[in-house]
Amino acid sequence: MSNLTVRSSEKTTEAVPGRASASTSNRTSYSTIEKWKDFAFALPALGFLGVFLFYPMIYSVYISFTNWNMTRPVKKFVGVDNYTRLISNADFYQSLKVTLIYTVMDVVLTLAIGLLLAMLLNVNSSRLFGLIRGVIFMPYYISMVIAAMVFTWIYNGQYGLLNRIITLFGMDPVEWLINPETVLPALVTVSIWKGVGFAMILFIAGIRSIPNEYYEAAAMDGASRFHTFRNITLPLLSPMTLFLVITTFISSMQVFQSIDVMTNGGPLKSTNAIVYWIYTMAFAEFKTGRASALVMILFVIIMLLTLLQWFVGRKKVHYEG
Repeated sequence: MSNLTVRSSEKTTEAVPGRASASTSNRTSYSTIEKWKDFAFALPALGFLGVFLFYPMIYSVYISFTNWNMTRPVKKFVGVDNYTRLISNADFYQSLKVTLIYTVMDVVLTLAIGLLLAMLLNVNSSRLFGLIRGVIFMPYYISMVIAAMVFTWIYNGQYGLLNRIITLFGMDPVEWLINPETVLPALVTVSIWKGVGFAMILFIAGIRSIPNEYYEAAAMDGASRFHTFRNITLPLLSPMTLFLVITTFISSMQVFQSIDVMTNGGPLKSTNAIVYWIYTMAFAEFKTGRASALVMILFVIIMLLTLLQWFVGRKKVHYEG
């Protein structure tokens, strides 16, 4: 009897590893099936990106090495000729200068005004302040084309609202969109009006995420509001600031709609930003190959400057704890 018990226990112990391996195999196959199911769900999105993003990018790279002008089907390969012509063109550096000046003004002023509004309107218990925040944020949802059309009327030199206001103070009317000295700040103002509400809302969210214990400790130490803002609020807002700097920078470097509606690149090419120059080169001059080369140059510039901001900015970013 004891021998039978021992043998049965041996058979049982011999069968357990087999069950374990079978169970492991089942789990592995189930995990593989789940991964393929997840991939299948992602296929429509990947297909959409492939058709409308990756393929156009690859095709643009190919077009940039040809002299295709969209009026004939033949695409003659010219190598880097389009790139060398652009780099040796004075208009390229003028356009790059306009784009960078616009971007710096837009990023700095949008974030500075957005932070100021966030500090002033960060009130939880007031419906009035909530309404004001909503009114400031509302332009973010307005199309840039519509905003540009409205500001074109505001800046009109003869019957514009802005000139009507300044003449009440005894000042002479200004041709805001014809004077090369005022046209770029006028365009930046449109972008600030449209984007400052978004920056304000994100800054408010960042301020409210800072634990109140830091401010209580600063108050006990007798710190002034300025020192509290500089030593607590600004450092702990640095992650949000870095995010806004990068996103606003990328958007500003691609400015097009306001220029197309309000100035057409003028006067005297003082608003001929790179993206607008790409548009005119491709669809007005039909130099598609050269326009594609300019697209690639702009892509490299934005990528390098964004990476530079990221590597420099992340060293100064402070996270709680």
